[in-house]
Amino acid sequence: MKILSFLQYLYLGFAALFLFDMSNKWSTDRNAAYLSLFFAALAVFMFFFRKKFRKRFEDRGKL
Repeated sequence: MKILSFLQYLYLGFAALFLFDMSNKWSTDRNAAYLSLFFAALAVFMFFFRKKFRKRFEDRGKL
């Protein structure tokens, strides 16, 4: 289960990478920057979703 906690933080790393990509593309290609922003938001959403899912899975085992 330790790998699941590591992978959830990997989503935050991808979000930072996509935000960096967005900032680089903002002045040249606005459509690609919006796509990177969408993927960054999706990665942040996945971080919180996986965090909640992992906590629920751990709590289920405590019963």
